[in-house]
Amino acid sequence: MAKEERISLTLKCTECGEENYLTSKNKKHNPDRLEKMKYCPRCQKRTLHREKKK
Repeated sequence: MAKEERISLTLKCTECGEENYLTSKNKKHNPDRLEKMKYCPRCQKRTLHREKKK
């Protein structure tokens, strides 16, 4: 039952638009779009990555 609440999603770089990371979140506890600072291999630096729209 606990696994049903989690959804998988893709994180997309805000600067170049590259889809770099796959992750999951609990939609019940985190209804907003996920934002994290992650390394982008295309930009070759740490950039803000946001949850991609479905």
